[in-house]
Amino acid sequence: MSNQFPEWRQYLCRACGLIYDEEKGDPDSGLAPGTRFEDIPDDWECPLCGVTKTDFELFEKPVAAVIEQAENFSSELGIVVVGAGLAGWAAVDAIRQLDQQVPITLVSACQGDIYHKPELSVAISRGLDKAALIKETGIDAARRLGVQLISSTFVVGITPELNQLRTTRGSLTYTKLILAQGAKPALPKQLPPSLCWRVNDLNSWSGMQQALAKGPQKIAIVGAGMIGCEIAEDFIRAGHQVALLDRNDLPLAGLLPTLASKRLAESLSRLGVDYRGNDEITEITELPNGQKQIHFKRGSTLDVDQVLAATGLMTDNRIARHAGLDFERGIKVDTNTLQTSEPDIYALGDCISIQGTPCRFIEPIKHQAKSIAHAILEHDSRGYEHSTPVVRLKTRSLPVVINGLPVADVAWTLIYEDAETLIMEQTIENQLVAHLKVGSGSQTQAA
Repeated sequence: MSNQFPEWRQYLCRACGLIYDEEKGDPDSGLAPGTRFEDIPDDWECPLCGVTKTDFELFEKPVAAVIEQAENFSSELGIVVVGAGLAGWAAVDAIRQLDQQVPITLVSACQGDIYHKPELSVAISRGLDKAALIKETGIDAARRLGVQLISSTFVVGITPELNQLRTTRGSLTYTKLILAQGAKPALPKQLPPSLCWRVNDLNSWSGMQQALAKGPQKIAIVGAGMIGCEIAEDFIRAGHQVALLDRNDLPLAGLLPTLASKRLAESLSRLGVDYRGNDEITEITELPNGQKQIHFKRGSTLDVDQVLAATGLMTDNRIARHAGLDFERGIKVDTNTLQTSEPDIYALGDCISIQGTPCRFIEPIKHQAKSIAHAILEHDSRGYEHSTPVVRLKTRSLPVVINGLPVADVAWTLIYEDAETLIMEQTIENQLVAHLKVGSGSQTQAA
């Protein structure tokens, strides 16, 4: 163990944003607390996205010598950011890197605490609670960055011609407005909100975590997409019984070819996940004993203690539409500047769409924030260059990595297959579109 560095350091995963803390280590991967980064084996993988240590960089939390945030609500003219998730705080941080004095107000429906959202789908089996997931409180972050944080406040409208944002706490006039409000769970009418957990934010996840802390339970996860599969594995590892429900025959059917989906289904089954596909839920009711009864189209029922909806995300279009912003499966932005159809309004993160495709990845956020900061403050920049991020399924039992964006109805070609590894590709007119690797075994790829 190296002892030449007196202070514990942190390293940032460039792919997913996870921070490796030398002081805490990564016990789940065999790295004891106090393991220095240079002592980590070269084949160690990021516990969230699977990249190796070569994809990590030294992380130093920026400390800006700026003014303290106002104690009372202030309508001082300046930049206004809506949303205190990763995207909102990234935008604030990027602006502060360029300008330490410009007034910034951050409006958040929650408390604005900073946490790493991808950790939510692997946190139950690690025994983490809300306090353990919070990296920095919203109050502390606002003080550090000199931001007026208006928490527990909802946006009710935008009037672009007046540069005015209307909230439940009053109106704010902005010089520039940055929308980073994220996306919300898409909940079909068959899934009553009062009977289903959703885990797209820390507060919702915390309620579910407290319910599951009472002991092993029977849980139904509705939706076998990426989040559904990841959480199914997480719950199983935490000792719960899990039924994973989907209308498709196999998990991740909309993203993976059949060969890969079958491997994923088999892997989940070996862990103990009860995958139930090719059926639809008609309704969910609550039983006298507090359990939830799920009714299926084919006539069967399933009684469980908890139901979790993992049925995808959608961007709320109400505020954007009323403000006259162009919208196509998300707030439409310029691919280079991330400017919306209104010149003083920018957007980033889960709420945007680029050329009609939602951009719901962690990796591009800091690049988007940097581009917006340069544009707003009129600093020279080559702008944002969008590329499809690597898609990584955080299932430890069977890693899945996709490079590129798969195209529906385009055939996959088998490149390599053995008991541990599957490699497939999509090509269009001899151009590689997507590369898929399932499993973590070493292999010699066939030409």
